Amino acid sequence: MPKFFETMDKIRPAYDWAYKIVLFICKLLLIADILITSYAVAGRLLGQYIPFLTDPAWTEEVVLTCMSYMAVLSAALSIRRGAHIRMTAFDRYIPKTALAVLDIIADIAVLALGLIMLIVGWRYTSTLGSRGFYVSLPWLSRFWMYLPVPVAGLAMIVFELEAIYNHIKAFFVKEEK
Repeated sequence: MPKFFETMDKIRPAYDWAYKIVLFICKLLLIADILITSYAVAGRLLGQYIPFLTDPAWTEEVVLTCMSYMAVLSAALSIRRGAHIRMTAFDRYIPKTALAVLDIIADIAVLALGLIMLIVGWRYTSTLGSRGFYVSLPWLSRFWMYLPVPVAGLAMIVFELEAIYNHIKAFFVKEEK
């Protein structure tokens, strides 16, 4: 194995940590979503019988915000696992080298999307997004509602860099069986 790839493979634990952190955030958001939604449903169903159990107005907006984080972050996670949506119907008819080149081109396109999400998303989040407020939580900036776009863009960049590296490495290093 060339020395360059041995050196670059030492970075793999950083990718593993990034994946674990994003996955942990998604799990926390899912738990929060379930708890808040359960509380809102219980408040709607039982609120008339139990006076202290109400359905606060903020639950819907918070749940939607958590869901937007989970949607874009889980999409970034799927990049690392190679589980993102892709067309594979013709893969068996395309030569292996051409398929590898097409995979790299697709990864570069997704990397470009991640860069756009990071740059434009941050610009939008820090300007327009930070000027608005949630309707039901007037003290909370909408910055938090738009933040998932640049955060997911950053995660996509990290995981796409690893995917591109792995595709390039496959050209030069043959896996031992």
